[in-house]
Amino acid sequence: MPQYIIYFNQQWVGDHTEEWFRSRGPLANAAVEEIKAAGQYIYAGGLVENGPIVSADATSGELLFTDGPYVETKEFLGGLTIVDVPDLERARFWAGKLAEACGWPQEVREVM
Repeated sequence: MPQYIIYFNQQWVGDHTEEWFRSRGPLANAAVEEIKAAGQYIYAGGLVENGPIVSADATSGELLFTDGPYVETKEFLGGLTIVDVPDLERARFWAGKLAEACGWPQEVREVM
């Protein structure tokens, strides 16, 4: 079966109170448990927003590690879920469940 990544950019989350975030956690966990119960779960997790970031670059012919992201966009990955489903329609179903549970948009892409 194809695998799909369902993800969100941290900027899509928006500004909310700590209480609001605490209320979403159980909903998001329940959605992930539903994916697991369906036998379509591969992985899910959020990223540490203010943790260390390391970039690895070997394009010069020499491997270079640097601290920090070097992307041109202000958006960055906030979290992801990987599902093993029969088709895009089922991946969209899970993305919808996660979007409703989390309270922010999700994107879906097939993994090669």
